[in-house]
Amino acid sequence: MTNHSEAAGTSGNGDIGGHDGRGGYGGGGDAGGGHGEVRGGHGAAHDGESAARLTHGASGTSGASGAEHQVTLRTPAELADALPYLLGYRPEDSIVLVALHDRDGRGRFGGRARLGIPGHADDWPSVAEQLTHGLVKGSERRGAFPESMVAFLCQEPKDGESGRDVMERLRPLAQLLRTACGVLDVPVVEALCISDGRFWSYCCPSEHCCPLDGTPMGLPGTSVLAAAATYAGLQVRGTLRELRARLAPWETAAALEQESALDAVSMALIPRILDDESRAGVADQTLELTHRVMRRFAEAGTSSGTLPADLQDDELLAHDEAATLILGLQDRTTRDRAAEWMEGDEAGPALRLWRALARRCVGSYGEHAAAPLTLAGWVAWSVGDELEAREALAMALGADPGYLFARLLHQACNEGLDPESIRRCLRRERTDRADVEASASSASPVAAEAAGHASAQSTRVASRRRRKPRSAGSGSGRPGSRSSETGGTRRPRAADDASPAAEGPGRAGDGAGSASRVRRSPGRQGTKKGDT
Repeated sequence: MTNHSEAAGTSGNGDIGGHDGRGGYGGGGDAGGGHGEVRGGHGAAHDGESAARLTHGASGTSGASGAEHQVTLRTPAELADALPYLLGYRPEDSIVLVALHDRDGRGRFGGRARLGIPGHADDWPSVAEQLTHGLVKGSERRGAFPESMVAFLCQEPKDGESGRDVMERLRPLAQLLRTACGVLDVPVVEALCISDGRFWSYCCPSEHCCPLDGTPMGLPGTSVLAAAATYAGLQVRGTLRELRARLAPWETAAALEQESALDAVSMALIPRILDDESRAGVADQTLELTHRVMRRFAEAGTSSGTLPADLQDDELLAHDEAATLILGLQDRTTRDRAAEWMEGDEAGPALRLWRALARRCVGSYGEHAAAPLTLAGWVAWSVGDELEAREALAMALGADPGYLFARLLHQACNEGLDPESIRRCLRRERTDRADVEASASSASPVAAEAAGHASAQSTRVASRRRRKPRSAGSGSGRPGSRSSETGGTRRPRAADDASPAAEGPGRAGDGAGSASRVRRSPGRQGTKKGDT
């Protein structure tokens, strides 16, 4: 089963109760000011009517309580319209579960989870169990076991289908979700199918309330909830496909030119990265080029609109520069130093560059995208954009499922941990390195030379410690040598390769037994894959 998945959102993001006698829902959510995120609880149903509460607080103020604005959700249509505001984007081809909590008679949206709908129905039982178990147990670990659940199935018609055909085809999946939730004592109070601009309820048997041909949804952004969400500062950032397009490899004619540049730079750069004597120099050159390109991006400003902005950044980055940066970032130490550009005026240009590099990992260099995608996810999370962070980190794991830095950051982000502990660690690393460099530059020429020699020796020793001892006669240390265990791909694992970021939430770094991968496309001279 090939499937994209992620936990979309954290607990505490708005609420709904169940059906009332008039088709309303108890529950609501409040939006934290300036973050585009639904939080808090809805009002309880009163006399058959339910209120959704959106709170707009002042962002960046201490102790300020924002004004509270109530919105009434009376119909399943308004519930369906609320889905993009819960996720921050319009889901496509997706199963979405939203946990519901009851607090003092008020419903409250909890955690959300999204998973792509598998193309084969044989996979549906395991997917329903996996998604339900992950959301319920995750909520329980955070101390908020859900009382009930709302399920959404979103898929557009294909191959001559109608929206109703989609609804009927997905009905067994809806039932599997309801059964999986019931096993965990979490009833599904509503299950909606959204397709072709209409919605259907799998829980309502009344044709008067939910006709067989479905109920038309209103134009996006025209409901009362949409107006309140806009006032509260919530944003819906298009579809998931549009978000991924900013991070996906090129599929244009320029991709061939970029792959040729990657081939050329690979043959020149990889042997230097694998050599202990020249590795530090490659790292310095990579970071210097990164800083130059970031300055170029900052000076150029940003075009309005995501597509024009990305096209502008693509024009500002030459093929050979992109190739040099992509290959240089395969070194773990270099990648960790690049992660220090995570806040303030540096964060914006850095995020733009990591996106641009991810788009340049074309053809046989797809696995190389794990490094820039992880950096993009980290910077997005650091500046508060959890939606892009989760998506970038999930795509990094798609490029390389074993990329530990991405996996740990993804887990920490999904669990709602604070990235500040990782930022503190990276700031400390940067400060300590600056102090060492300042001491060396202020010392006498002889002392400076000795300090430089000691630093180089320390780098070589650390590199040897990270690399697995080679057996005599194995030839694994020679470029082009083959390993019988990996079918011609050399992947030595480091004995101790803890990232500086490992001290953060979830030990979000490449820990013991992991290392960055230096990748080259198969079938070319010196095109083996190794860990450094």
